[in-house]
Amino acid sequence: MKIRPIMASVAIAVALGAAERSGDVNLAEEGKRWWAHIEKLASDELKGRNVGSEGYMTAARYVAGEFEKAGLLPGGSASSPMQTVRFIERKIDESKCSITVTREGKQEKIGLGEDANIGMRTAPAAKVEAELVFVGYGLKIPEYNYDDLKDVNLKGKIAVYISGQPAGIPGALVSHYQSASERSSALLAAGAVGTAAIPDPKVSDIPWARATLARLMPTMSIDEKSSPKAGLKVALTVNAEHADKFFAGSGHTIEEIFVLSREKKRLPHFPLKGRVLVKAAYTQSKVESVNVIGILPGTDPVLKNEFIVVSAHLDHLGVNDKLKGDQIYNGAMDNASGVASLIEAARHIKDAKLPLKRSIAFVALTGEEKGLLGSTWYAQHPIFGKEKNAKVVGDLNMDMFLPLFPLKSLIILGVDESTLGDLARKGAESAGIEVWPDPAPERNSFIRSDQYSFIRNGTPALAFKFGYKKGTPEEKLVLTWLKERYHSPTDDLEQPVEKESAAKYNRVLTSIISSAANATEAPRWKDASFFKRFAKN
Repeated sequence: MKIRPIMASVAIAVALGAAERSGDVNLAEEGKRWWAHIEKLASDELKGRNVGSEGYMTAARYVAGEFEKAGLLPGGSASSPMQTVRFIERKIDESKCSITVTREGKQEKIGLGEDANIGMRTAPAAKVEAELVFVGYGLKIPEYNYDDLKDVNLKGKIAVYISGQPAGIPGALVSHYQSASERSSALLAAGAVGTAAIPDPKVSDIPWARATLARLMPTMSIDEKSSPKAGLKVALTVNAEHADKFFAGSGHTIEEIFVLSREKKRLPHFPLKGRVLVKAAYTQSKVESVNVIGILPGTDPVLKNEFIVVSAHLDHLGVNDKLKGDQIYNGAMDNASGVASLIEAARHIKDAKLPLKRSIAFVALTGEEKGLLGSTWYAQHPIFGKEKNAKVVGDLNMDMFLPLFPLKSLIILGVDESTLGDLARKGAESAGIEVWPDPAPERNSFIRSDQYSFIRNGTPALAFKFGYKKGTPEEKLVLTWLKERYHSPTDDLEQPVEKESAAKYNRVLTSIISSAANATEAPRWKDASFFKRFAKN
């Protein structure tokens, strides 16, 4: 008897739900098993899994072993589960750095760490002296005829902008144009030599006092063999509480600007008085890390060459010796939780002997915390073990899905952009889980994790979070977690987590993987999706 692919995945979800209700599926035990992976990956012994560290490699070897136990084939190079990714690491030498504003012949030193920071994601110039211009949100969105840079003289100047977005433009589209690559391309075309970003503290995940502690930690970029493209010469981040040191004499205040932005209104554009001199120094070295890849070959002789990638980043922030007390960023929820779900989904498929027509690549990615670097490399250089002429047709990404309360709904980022979203919605709803829209698009979650690397490479992709709505106790739990634990040593093994809800999520994830792997057609962008332009066929 043949069952249509979507109906088959629905039947699987219904069967899983019935088994759960009957007690055949022990969510408590599955939750403990999921948590046991996190206990290993987020232990103090792994020192925060920083890219290139021995702690990261220990985590990678653990994941490779668990993939093998789940029956996955090694998907890296030379019959190994590892794909090597090479990076250039930069570390600021703040003793040789400075920021000075000169206005009407008077110089004012800008305090590094307290007032502003010099970014190291891309190599800064040793010295930049320029005027500053405030450009609102700093966005250029042609599809909506929105352009903060129009009629603004930015040639040879530093563009100052705040985080935020104007009303009337879809969140995913705004997020795309707020990405570093899109914004810097627009500013370079306008003649700017640098940026100064001012995050709004009311919508920032991490308070300045904590975020600034990471400024001395190493940053990275992919070690490209080709010559790097010319980019902006300097990137500053300004503490909103001290931003008026830059706005003095302009006739405007930062609080006035934030009042407008929080209502998503258009912002004024104006020159800032004086000039800024930025001196930057850093050390540089080369680092290697790995993506860990496990392959489950598909059963269909044709469709097995179409791969669904199930991804989660394995790296975190390492150790910060500038912190008082606990100095290890364990990264339990961010993102040992997602990697644990990768392992558990693979195990569920094996234990249930699910027939999947398409192949699945389970990928634990490196370098997400450094700017989505491992996923950027994999999306552009995918490898599939021994399969030939294969291609990636969809990505399901887990990053910090936060099982802090019972699972009743999911936020699926990108759900309306592609048919992959339709499959995910059906897979979730067939398991009794509602799908809700993103309640906080201003967080730009759609572009802040590894799914975005696949999207930019033309592949439909989704990311998953436990669902909540504005004004609910669940929202309060999420916001409190972000303020207190996100990118903090307190994202550790001592925090309260709903383990059974995570186990239920892993079952839903398995259903969604089945939906995507057995669908009649490969995932495709919808005609109305902005991201269809990235499709390669």
